[in-house]
Amino acid sequence: MDYTLREMMAVVAAREIRDGEIVFCGTGISMLAAMAAKHISAPRSVIFFETGAIDSRLEEIPLAVADSRVMYHTALNGGLADAFATMQNRFTGSRVVGILGAAQIDPYGNLNSTVIGDYDRPQRRFSGSGGACDVASFVGRTIIFMRQVKGRFVEKLDYLTSPGYLDGRDGRRRAGLRPGGPELVVTDKAVFRFDEKTKRMYLAGYYPGIAMDEILETVDFDLDYNQAVPIPAPTGKELLILREKCDPQGLIR
Repeated sequence: MDYTLREMMAVVAAREIRDGEIVFCGTGISMLAAMAAKHISAPRSVIFFETGAIDSRLEEIPLAVADSRVMYHTALNGGLADAFATMQNRFTGSRVVGILGAAQIDPYGNLNSTVIGDYDRPQRRFSGSGGACDVASFVGRTIIFMRQVKGRFVEKLDYLTSPGYLDGRDGRRRAGLRPGGPELVVTDKAVFRFDEKTKRMYLAGYYPGIAMDEILETVDFDLDYNQAVPIPAPTGKELLILREKCDPQGLIR
């Protein structure tokens, strides 16, 4: 391959962002995907951050959402309340796509970023929700980044941090959440989507050079893979965008 798997993941997510959408992203690969989308599929998309910077120009990739570069030529430099108001506003919230990550995901796209093991005596403790629970609860749709390794795709979460479709088809409505939920899961091997009726995850595509067994052996629940198709590799133009416009120093990609 003449590209890295992180570059593949960023391009796959960038292709999914629609023109005119409002993109909420955090630090790392989600930021790279949001930046790339403005050059690939969504030139009029608006990027905003939990720290309150809205519609950043992003001529250099920031190292974190609190990096001062997120404030360069913004439409508004607000605060945490402005960022969350953008998600919760009934006029703008449905247009927001949130990009999230987690330690575990279950068949209905529910996420755990809190603990592995028992909550009171965990094997590992993570940073928790941050704003992820709010994002998952309020925005129109989410894209999720995951590592494709054993123990990440589980039948039952050790802890529910952020809601996906909860227990399936009507789970969000019964819980009083807005319509929305996860639309795409992007890993370093494959892409997953959710059945329109049951809201259960299925394998939608796999990357060049990745064998089906490499994917299935890391998933601890029954997974439909009959619809899986090859995902096109990044084009030369897409790689040029990542390497010269978005992340020329290779800080994330």
